Amino acid sequence: MSNTVKTLAVASAVAAALTATTHTAANAAGQEKCYGVSMAGANDCAAGPGTTCAGTSTMDYQGNAWKLVDAGTCMDMELPAQADGSMRKGSLEALERDLPA
Repeated sequence: MSNTVKTLAVASAVAAALTATTHTAANAAGQEKCYGVSMAGANDCAAGPGTTCAGTSTMDYQGNAWKLVDAGTCMDMELPAQADGSMRKGSLEALERDLPA
């Protein structure tokens, strides 16, 4: 591989990382991470072991995947009940419920 190709690859990776960081910081203003509220494949990050980040949750309301929501709304979101009939709520910390097998 030529030095030009290597340089372009590194520059592209750095640019992508900076763009992702800037985008996350801009979105985070006035928002908070809310675990257990995203639909499968629609999480913003942290989808547990075996996943890489955004869009990698494998089930609806996955407890260890978070979505950015307006600050102060996480715990008040109305979500469908769990299979056992108990209430499902969002959390500011990762949850042990609704995890992939």
